Amino acid sequence: MVAIVTPEESRVLLQGISWQTFKAMLADMADERNTRLAYEKGIVEIMTPQMPHENSNRLIESFVLVLCEEFGLEVKSAGSLTMTRDDLEHGAEPDSSYYIQNELLVRNKEHINLVSDPPPDLVLEVEYSRPKIDKLSLYASMGVPEFWRYNGTVLRIYTLSGGKYSEAEISPTFIPVRVKDIPNFIIESKKSGQIATIRNFRTWVKQQIS
Repeated sequence: MVAIVTPEESRVLLQGISWQTFKAMLADMADERNTRLAYEKGIVEIMTPQMPHENSNRLIESFVLVLCEEFGLEVKSAGSLTMTRDDLEHGAEPDSSYYIQNELLVRNKEHINLVSDPPPDLVLEVEYSRPKIDKLSLYASMGVPEFWRYNGTVLRIYTLSGGKYSEAEISPTFIPVRVKDIPNFIIESKKSGQIATIRNFRTWVKQQIS
């Protein structure tokens, strides 16, 4: 077992774990928990967020919802959706996930099955410490079209093409808004407060799309 602990989050790495054991862990731990699990190639990563991690996650979610509203897009927030693929023996629980382009296909669903349902159109990972599982490979294998990762300073955007991610300057979902500037608003929220910052973010978005 390998453990990494920071003021923002902790990560515990378990090695030599079978896919069946990982699925049993998910079942035993159930939904009443604040940990996020990921699995690839016999490795389980258990991430426990602390307040700075969750603050960033919730703020970025607020910004995503503002963007969808201003672009006239419907959205289904799927949170830390447990994403598993038995055929790949891959599993992940992002910090946040969203159905946007495929929202109508899952609008009335209480449970998502990636065998028959599409993956989220956009997933977010907040990573103040370096994950030990390659999330780019993991989400690419599941066919997630757009992946955002925020390390406490920089927000990076990755788009899927040909089964691999490439870093992009602009989110294809929210052209032409520079969503990579979102960290500036996270910093602002620490001075101005969350509601005031969301209001300023909305004004900024309107200016860019007008």
